[in-house]
Amino acid sequence: MDPAMNCRLQRYESPMPASPQHYASSAAALPRVDKSRITLPRSRDSRTAFSLMEVMVASGIFFMCVFAILAMVSSVIRNARSLRRTELDAGMVAAKVVGLTNKVFEGTESGDFGNLYPDYSYETDTYEVATNGLYQVDIVVRRRGVPQPVDSMSIYVFSPDSSTVPGRPR
Repeated sequence: MDPAMNCRLQRYESPMPASPQHYASSAAALPRVDKSRITLPRSRDSRTAFSLMEVMVASGIFFMCVFAILAMVSSVIRNARSLRRTELDAGMVAAKVVGLTNKVFEGTESGDFGNLYPDYSYETDTYEVATNGLYQVDIVVRRRGVPQPVDSMSIYVFSPDSSTVPGRPR
């Protein structure tokens, strides 16, 4: 065979031992080359390239995965933002109004929470409920731009410094 063809032949091994007398005696005993075992090298293009259909399917799968991941990340970010925003409740105002001393005074009071909650304000209305120093404090928390109150509550507070407490001088 011509070496310029660059063909590859698979080695044929005979089950019988090769002896010179054997080959010389019969031409039929010579090993024959089976043409179905000859493999020619394929062209470079068909071996290394993908078909257009394979590229389209692969890019479709890739983009479906990318969009699924983006949707999941968007959902996680939205949930994280909602957890970061805490609503102000009236219990925080009650802690501020009553404080550590448990002293309250009749009347109305309003205020805000400064930089901690810049869009929120509160109003309190304090009045005596009973003659034993028990006061009711009605608290309403509002958010700027929203007509309905965000939260409201009423608490009862005993004021030991009240002038109406039995046994205390007036």
